[in-house]
Amino acid sequence: MAGQLNPLLLLAVPMAPLIGSAIAGLFGTKFFGNVIGRKTSHTVTILGVLIAFIISAQTLLAVIGGAGFNGTIYTWMTVAGLKLEVGFLVDSLTAMMMCVVTFVSLMVHIYTIGYMKDDDGYNRFFSYISLFTFSMLMLVMSNNFLQLFFGWEAVGLVSYLLIGFWYERPTAIKANMKAFLVNRVGDFGFILGIGLLLAYAGTMNYSEVFAQSADLARLTLPGTDWMLITVACICLFVGAMGKSAQFPLHVWLPDSMEGPTPISALIHAATMVTAGIFMVTRMSPLFELSDTALSVILVIGAITALFMGFLGIIQNDIKRVVAYSTLSQLGYMTVALGASAYSVGVFHLMTHAFFKALLFLGAGSVIVGMHHDQDIRNMGGLRKYMPITWITSLIGSLALIGTPFFSGFYSKDSIIDAVHSSQLAGSGFAYFSVLAGVFVTAFYSFRMYFLVFHGEERFGQGHELHGVSEEPDVHDSHAAAAHGAHDAHDSHDDAHAVHDDHAHHGLAPGEKPQESPFVITFPLIMLAIPSLLIGFFAIEPMLFGDFFKNVIFVGEAHHAMEELRSEFHGPIAMAIHSVTSPTLWLAIAGVASSYYFYMVNPAIPAAIKRTFNPLYVLLDNKYYLDKFNEVVFAGGARLLGGGLWNIGDRGLIDGLVVNGSAKAVGWFSKITRLWQSGYIYHYAFVMIIGLMGFLFWLVPSFPFAK
Repeated sequence: MAGQLNPLLLLAVPMAPLIGSAIAGLFGTKFFGNVIGRKTSHTVTILGVLIAFIISAQTLLAVIGGAGFNGTIYTWMTVAGLKLEVGFLVDSLTAMMMCVVTFVSLMVHIYTIGYMKDDDGYNRFFSYISLFTFSMLMLVMSNNFLQLFFGWEAVGLVSYLLIGFWYERPTAIKANMKAFLVNRVGDFGFILGIGLLLAYAGTMNYSEVFAQSADLARLTLPGTDWMLITVACICLFVGAMGKSAQFPLHVWLPDSMEGPTPISALIHAATMVTAGIFMVTRMSPLFELSDTALSVILVIGAITALFMGFLGIIQNDIKRVVAYSTLSQLGYMTVALGASAYSVGVFHLMTHAFFKALLFLGAGSVIVGMHHDQDIRNMGGLRKYMPITWITSLIGSLALIGTPFFSGFYSKDSIIDAVHSSQLAGSGFAYFSVLAGVFVTAFYSFRMYFLVFHGEERFGQGHELHGVSEEPDVHDSHAAAAHGAHDAHDSHDDAHAVHDDHAHHGLAPGEKPQESPFVITFPLIMLAIPSLLIGFFAIEPMLFGDFFKNVIFVGEAHHAMEELRSEFHGPIAMAIHSVTSPTLWLAIAGVASSYYFYMVNPAIPAAIKRTFNPLYVLLDNKYYLDKFNEVVFAGGARLLGGGLWNIGDRGLIDGLVVNGSAKAVGWFSKITRLWQSGYIYHYAFVMIIGLMGFLFWLVPSFPFAK
């Protein structure tokens, strides 16, 4: 190694956003009298994240040069030889994540100045997003499971605060509670996995656990014939399922759209949802020892990639379309992990962070231009009014569907090829899913793009539905009557609606949208650049070079990366070769289909809806998973809670212990009261009888009595 990184400089990376968050959160809110203004709040938080980004970029360059760090920063306590520490492991994986997190967060901070300028919670919002950045940095920089779990729970807590930022709204409160509860389910499995590794490895340090991986692979779970490493890895992956929104623990993520749009970009692009992908990649020395765990990951990812994509087809809320796109792309990353192509999964994590943040912030720019109307059926023709938002959103969409030379192409095609090379159980289904998902992604992405930026202008018409009334997701006459309003489950991304129930949504008749201010369009431009270029320049070092050498471990029995390496002849050759691959033509077919359906002949979607109405109802109800959870888990919890309350609380505690003891004392008192006559000779008689009984019991035990 060329050298060791400065630990104090590394410590400044998470601490700078934390300090900014503390200043804005304490002195910029009512807590300490709001002694600083909006400008100071956003300045200190942006400065903190900017410092973190600059140091992260320098760290990445140093790591590429051979530097690194793995050590303890602070020892919290030592219990029976177990050290509980705060420590950093900074290698190429960590340095890349640090740069992605801080860059996307910096763009979101800048964007927020324009997007939240009229919101009363402006300072509080900046405090939250900086705290979110701190939490994610602590997670990715950790060198032990204790700190990993701290960061894991911290991003969950702050996401709860952000999703419910507009806490006066009942829908926001339900959404953040849903996210919190679903993540607790995943975190229960996560902490079980950590506990198993701690119990058998005797340490929480990554390096020390990995050093014992061969020994752990030979152990079985006591009382069963299950391999310990398989159970531990599946438990860890359950945590990843919750945090990275994998089926069936994905249900919280679409509802998280109740938070302001900058949060959607931060949660769904570079931070919270990618934590599970990062964790599994970091734990590759353990997961490589269990083909069973890898097969589980492969199948779960495949289900998420395909079936969540289907749901994106029928969404009308612009943010929800992008949200279901996030679910689908997280499925792609998970599939790559299951195929032992960890570097490919992380590569897609990186490229996806840029173009998905771009799409969310682009959607927010559209929402601002439409006066907070989020229904894509009320848009159309925005291209000439919002040119910067249009071109950057087009770049993001092209990257998302895997257009050659765009960043998403190199990572997405590599995932499909890696899955095709996998021999694990479930790889056939996974390959079909990711291949079919190419068409689905292209279809719903450009359905949104065409309805928003092209075609007939449907805004400023009193919320009457024009031009797309025959979409498969228009609820006939009911939708037309309530078209201007959002459904109860849709997000109402209007900062003013919190304080004014009559706040105006959408453009007034005759009013035209306008391009967003520079503070909003600048982050779009900055995110569009890596969305366009970074895949081309990063694929060779990250997938086929030494970038992840001695960081990601792949077992000898898994050959997906070797086959990818043998077929790779440079990024230009890869793009040219895509002409002969099915993925490009499936993407083209998806774009062409969406254009014909929604721009040329909108009667076709209506006919499809009529023909396949039961399927549409199934998708509209999100596979009834919310209803299932409500009836089975929530209903079961209410039933169990009611039983425990009636039997345990009312019957045993109140009835037996509390009231029963009182009744027993009363009954005993009633009996003993009969002996309280008040006559002295009665009491004397009892005393004599008691003394005689005591003597008969005690005297035979004396030695002289024998």
